Amino acid sequence: MRRWNGWGDEQFSLELPEQGQAFLTDRVGGGSPLADITLHAACEQVPESRLPSDPQVDDLIDRSPETRVRHARGQSLPDWLAMRSGDIGEFPDGVAFPNTSTDVRALLHYANDKDIQLIPYGGGTSVAGHINPVDQGKPVLTVSLANLNRLMDLDRESQIATFGAGTPGPLVESQLRAHGYTLGHFPQSFELSTIGGWVASRSSGQQSLRYGRIEQLFAGGRIETLQGTLTIPTIPASSAGPDVREMILGSEGRLGLITEVKARISRLPEQESFHVVFFPDWDKARTAARKLVQNRVQLSMLRLSNAIETETQLALAGHPKLIGLLERFLAFRGAEDGKCMMTFGVTGSKAQCRGALAEARKLCSDYKGVYTGTKLGAKWAEKRFTMPYLREALWQMGYAVDTLETATDWDNVDTLMNRIETNLREGLTDRNERTHVFTHLSHFYGQGCSIYTTYVFRVADSYNETLSRWQHLKNTTSDLIVRNRGTISHQHGVGKDHAPFLPVEKGELGMRAIRSLTQSFDPDQRLNPKTLLD
Repeated sequence: MRRWNGWGDEQFSLELPEQGQAFLTDRVGGGSPLADITLHAACEQVPESRLPSDPQVDDLIDRSPETRVRHARGQSLPDWLAMRSGDIGEFPDGVAFPNTSTDVRALLHYANDKDIQLIPYGGGTSVAGHINPVDQGKPVLTVSLANLNRLMDLDRESQIATFGAGTPGPLVESQLRAHGYTLGHFPQSFELSTIGGWVASRSSGQQSLRYGRIEQLFAGGRIETLQGTLTIPTIPASSAGPDVREMILGSEGRLGLITEVKARISRLPEQESFHVVFFPDWDKARTAARKLVQNRVQLSMLRLSNAIETETQLALAGHPKLIGLLERFLAFRGAEDGKCMMTFGVTGSKAQCRGALAEARKLCSDYKGVYTGTKLGAKWAEKRFTMPYLREALWQMGYAVDTLETATDWDNVDTLMNRIETNLREGLTDRNERTHVFTHLSHFYGQGCSIYTTYVFRVADSYNETLSRWQHLKNTTSDLIVRNRGTISHQHGVGKDHAPFLPVEKGELGMRAIRSLTQSFDPDQRLNPKTLLD
């Protein structure tokens, strides 16, 4: 069963090791948790549904309070605070569970006839406010695509798989692996998020160096719109004008509801392993990472933690005796204070993996990298999808944690990263609060890379003040990002939280073009209003 007010399976949790708690107390001070409301109390807040009855769709719609609560918010920090405090705001008037694209078309007709707003819902993992209802005086129907969750077709010759858009990551992979294939798209939300949501938000997976981002994997599909069904054929490449496929990528439900995704798949690799290298300082580490990508070393993933994230990860890892031995070994090899940890993956045939590993180790050694084998890499792989559960453990200790991510060119990486960290680190000093801030580079390109920053601060003695602290940190840093050559989102999408910052990136003419596109598909602006466009 999913947690109604937090991340993931309510039967699973991650505990912070004792030394981890001491580490955070030293960095930001001791925390005091706020009280959470119960699911029963949240359900009592839900008003009567405003959705009119219609025999064509009534069997598809659940108007019960608990279902509406569970679909009212995503996973951003404001969503977390809302669900924990009980100040949830707007609820959907019902949640529809279509079983086919035909059902989705019926729901669109219903919304048009009855003047209803529709919000598409995949895995509910949005951290940018994609799925939150807004009060515009109209009934709101959330449309969960959870029942569109199977492999519909597999073209082995072309290596194209067709999935229902509501298929979550584990089902995508298990249904493909039964036939010897993989999609290879592994965002951190993999266990909960859906293939349709990945397309709608232009997602990036952890192994995009090998398999590509979702825009490389999305070959075509079916989108149900208020103007009719849009079918995108699977053509390998085309110079026939603007790409309609690209219009759907990142559209976030503003043009229609994606019901089928045709994806480019790969044969399962013969082998795969993850490796860790420590560098004595950031400059050598960042240069080595850039050279690995620009030299086209055949890695499947690459992650580079700065010195503070490296220190934090080792402090929170547990097993203090083993970590102590590692620290002494690294110090002997010249990687002491200021060291930076690189994790990389090699995937493919035995020959490919052997060649890539040898090339990567040689290049890293040129920059004084200390290779430590696969033990730490295996630990990363083991926990790659469970780290969001730490938010629950930190919350129970009185800490709030959030992330900011962007991407920029290589010549701007250090400047932008330092400005982001400084703004977050100093953002609450006027309130006599400290913020613990650390960063890694998580997706790499010849041109540049993404910057993924985590920040931890103490919750206040009220929910309102805690939200105010977050708003100040989030908004000032987001504005700094877009005004310093960074994208407002590399992998989390725009939603409602990032919409105010999009015009700086797109420009006046670009925003006018996006608005025109939404007007063409949805002239009454009833599909996911306030998302993408503020």
